[in-house]
Amino acid sequence: MDDGYSVQQTAVDSAETGGLDTLQALKDADTFLVADNWGDLKGGADGLFHHDTRILSRFVMTVGLARPSRLSSSVSRDNVFFTAHTTNRPLPPMGGRSAPAGVLHIERRRFVWARRMFERVRMVNHGIEDVLAPLAFEFGADFADIFQVRGTLRETRGTGEAPTTDGRRVTFRYTGLDAVVRTSCLSFSEPPARLTGSRAEFMFSLPMGKALDLYIECGPEACSTPDPRRWRENAVQARLAMRRRRRRGASLRGPRSPRFNQWLDQSRADIALLTTDLPTGPYPYAGTPWFSTPFGRDGIISAWQMLWLDPSLARGVLTYLAKRQATEVSAFQDAQPGKIMHETRGGEMSGLGEVPFGLYYGGVDTTCLFVALAGAYFRRTGDIDLIRELWPNLIAATEWMRDYGDSNGDGLIDYQRAAGTGLSNQGWKDSEDSIFHADGRFPKGPIALLEVQGYAFAAWRAMADLGALVGDGRALAWDNRADEVRLLVEDRFWMEDQSFYAIALDGDGNPCEAIGSNAGHLLFTGLPSPARAAAVTKRLLGAEFRSGWGLRTLARGQARFNPMSYHNGSVWPHDTSLGVAGMARYGERDAVGMILGEIYAAASHFQMRLPELFCGFERHPGEGPIAYPVACLPQAWAAGSVFLMLQASLGVSIDALTKTVTVDAPALPAGIERLTVSRLQVGDATVDLAFERLGDQVVVVPRNRIGEVRVVTTR
Repeated sequence: MDDGYSVQQTAVDSAETGGLDTLQALKDADTFLVADNWGDLKGGADGLFHHDTRILSRFVMTVGLARPSRLSSSVSRDNVFFTAHTTNRPLPPMGGRSAPAGVLHIERRRFVWARRMFERVRMVNHGIEDVLAPLAFEFGADFADIFQVRGTLRETRGTGEAPTTDGRRVTFRYTGLDAVVRTSCLSFSEPPARLTGSRAEFMFSLPMGKALDLYIECGPEACSTPDPRRWRENAVQARLAMRRRRRRGASLRGPRSPRFNQWLDQSRADIALLTTDLPTGPYPYAGTPWFSTPFGRDGIISAWQMLWLDPSLARGVLTYLAKRQATEVSAFQDAQPGKIMHETRGGEMSGLGEVPFGLYYGGVDTTCLFVALAGAYFRRTGDIDLIRELWPNLIAATEWMRDYGDSNGDGLIDYQRAAGTGLSNQGWKDSEDSIFHADGRFPKGPIALLEVQGYAFAAWRAMADLGALVGDGRALAWDNRADEVRLLVEDRFWMEDQSFYAIALDGDGNPCEAIGSNAGHLLFTGLPSPARAAAVTKRLLGAEFRSGWGLRTLARGQARFNPMSYHNGSVWPHDTSLGVAGMARYGERDAVGMILGEIYAAASHFQMRLPELFCGFERHPGEGPIAYPVACLPQAWAAGSVFLMLQASLGVSIDALTKTVTVDAPALPAGIERLTVSRLQVGDATVDLAFERLGDQVVVVPRNRIGEVRVVTTR
């Protein structure tokens, strides 16, 4: 996703200045923080953000006028704490005494909770004499909108006032062009020896063997004075809240392989970090730093990836999106009645309409995915009450699919942006150069994307099934509509000479014959015939798509192929996971385990945290995957990929109506001999599933069954 900004140019700029992979992220609700490995904010892509506004843009710590030497830094496994360990460089003489390098251990430990950054700076003197330690912080708040931070230029902006100081606190104030007053406050537990609107200076006398703590807070409201009790109490609350989010639903545990379990734990922790508990229920925000907000497509796919383990995410996503369904036509917002939102933003530029993303509907696939997820959620949970509650929204969504979504009346869902400020491409590959003909030409609109027709097929099928349950007389017509879409796709997108599907149809109905991973999404929906699914699977598993680290978004050798591009040859874990799940739907298991193993190997090189995407260069022995400089990290649907791929590999499907868990021809990735799914809920019942490799087969043993649930294995 690119929000209309040039991601490719951002990648070039970032490669020169240090990529997002060098930043450490913390988040709680609509407040997030990204900082470098020292914990500093320098005014680049970093900062403390609240509601898409940067409320602290600079925060740099020095000891003795120099940046300390970094020993190590990391975010805790549960994503609550960032900790940087540093030590001093030689300190300047103070009163005839100076301290050599390496006598002070300086630990910065911070977390984000309740709209605030909490930080503790602990200094310990390991020298053989007392030390005078000059400690200073440079700071500032530019109140930049998230789109400014990403590079969008503004001709004018609001008015910032000079910061005000009060003993141990600094208050920043900005009045936007929208007449909204935005403030932030930075406070210290000890009064600085000197405090200005941009710098705080301390002089600490530190006896040998002793330690001292300085507490700091920053948030959008007036500050309280930080102290150890406030720090501890809020840290406990932050950790407990994260623990609750991580423990929702079933859990997965691998063999005695700390690396594989670390991947599972990190992925679950990333989903928990990005999930915000909204009044409508839990919602996985897309990713930090650029997409820490509800996105329609990302939320739906992330919830679908987690559906078999934790259906509460799908319920929260469906409920939230239903309440923001469009009810009128707006070219600026790319909205029509019944359409499901693409994203929502809370910053000044969105509020003023300088960008359309305050509540933006320019995603052609989200409405279809919304309906399809509702069907999948019901099969998984049997929650007919939610379906009845959402029924008017589902009907409105299908009416959009029938009318506005099919602008030329050919039976296919298409798009063409209604205003020049919107996204030019409106599928998941939404960068400007991602959809093209085989010779590289860009197509005229309206454009009908391949995978979107699959989502529409799944949506019509879902409506037929749900309609029959709620007694809607249109159920048969919806079922017929699904069959019509299937026939149209097989007739108009299939390229016999390529044994593959075209990526799209242009405005004249001509196929865009580029060979892309979009066909894997079509497999996920179950639209293709078995013979064509086998042909697509074979090609996806070939060298033109397989990088050795997952599936490329575009086949090698195609026009515009570039393994360093955003969408034209890179590897997106979520894209690979949908393709893998699609292959499994048609009975492919061994290859699924193989691709899962490749993604696991990639995760190992990224400290067990899969980025939004990485470069699609071919894998070479002894070398790791090549990072994409501005990939969001963490990203929800990247974190969710392992869980969808494991479900596909294990062959698990759940039918709440019949209270049945079916395990079809399970497989495990190479090197993984056992895997346990614990507390899998089916209606009111729970069961554990223990998978184990025995010879050339994987068997499953149900354990700890509570309540009425059947486990059926098939081969």
